[in-house]
Amino acid sequence: MKIEHIAIWTLDLEKMKAFYLKFFDLTANEKYYNAQKKFSSYFLSFASGARIELMHQPDISEFIENSKLGLAHFAISVGTKEKVNALTELIRENGYDVLGQPRTTGDGYYESVIADPEGNWIEITE
Repeated sequence: MKIEHIAIWTLDLEKMKAFYLKFFDLTANEKYYNAQKKFSSYFLSFASGARIELMHQPDISEFIENSKLGLAHFAISVGTKEKVNALTELIRENGYDVLGQPRTTGDGYYESVIADPEGNWIEITE
């Protein structure tokens, strides 16, 4: 088994797409749009086949603002400690929040924690 994709509701679909494409070496499909539901989305794909689905629907804002449970974070492996350090610094230099500096955790992971433009937590691991 494997995780095929994770889905993230977003208020600004294009901004979120640009962030993930810029920092995580992903490719995007063409935008999907359902006019009846006013729903739009992109699938962003890693070379490994795993995907992130970014989703937007104008009337979903109230649900998002009132939602307190759900995904705590997800992790993206970049391969080495040096790449964790470099990507974390690049994200910081581009004005995004670094919530946890690169370090070895108590359970042995080398990681940093950053927030995407809408506050979703991402662990960058080796």
